[in-house]
Formats: sequence, C-alpha cells, structure tokens
Amino acid sequence: MFQLHERLAEDTHSLGYSRLCEIRLMNDSTWPWLILVPAVPDIREIYQLEHGQQLRLIEESSALSKGMMELFRGDKMNVAALGNMVPQLHLHHIVRFDDDPAWPGPVWGKQAPVPYSEQELAEVIASLHPVLHKLA
Repeated sequence: MFQLHERLAEDTHSLGYSRLCEIRLMNDSTWPWLILVPAVPDIREIYQLEHGQQLRLIEESSALSKGMMELFRGDKMNVAALGNMVPQLHLHHIVRFDDDPAWPGPVWGKQAPVPYSEQELAEVIASLHPVLHKLA
C-alpha cells in the first residue's frame, strides 16, 4: 500500500492525484515548486516502475513542466529525482528565473524555505488548477 514519506508530508502541501502520482507543492514560496510522487509502494528509482508506469511518469512530468512554464513564464524548468534525503521516488519540478536568489546554481541549501502564507497558498493553488487538470 502506498504511503507518502513523512519528510515529504511535512515539507509540502497535497494538491491531489494524477493517474499515477500524488502531486505536492513544496512549502517554499521562493520558487514555483511541485513534486510528483508515484503512488506505488516501495519504489526508490524510476527503473523500478513497470514500463507503463515509467511512460506515464514522463508524460505527467512533461505536462506538468509545460504547464508550469506557461503559467509562471520561467527561464528554465529544473526537473530532478535526487532522493538523497528522501528515498521514496519523487520528481521535483522547479521553475527557475535568471534573477532568482539561487541562479544559476541549485535551489537546495541556498536559503531557508519561505513558507506560504494562507492567502499565498490559496492563490497559488487556484492558479495551478488548470495545470493540474491536465494531469487527470
């Protein structure tokens, strides 16, 4: 049975599910940052998914990336499956801007997260609704 890793649960907000993944919003308002977590138990690496699941993951990742770039008009989309801190397979999708605080380096470790206020959270979730609808 699928269970979300506790660290992901603590650091993110659930935005619902696609056909394959739980969709999470990183609680850091510095960057538009969503995470896809395949709702498959005991998976740490993409190659461990069944072939059809692998294809579905790349389709969902591509649709999410395209939608986020169109919505936020970023300069670069970073997609990463690191897993060094959280072993459960998850794909980060981070819209980057050439004037953001970490550019051109990675976002990790650059600064402490800036949590969303309740109003900011409601606004970003509302703005993401059309993007998330395409993943259903």
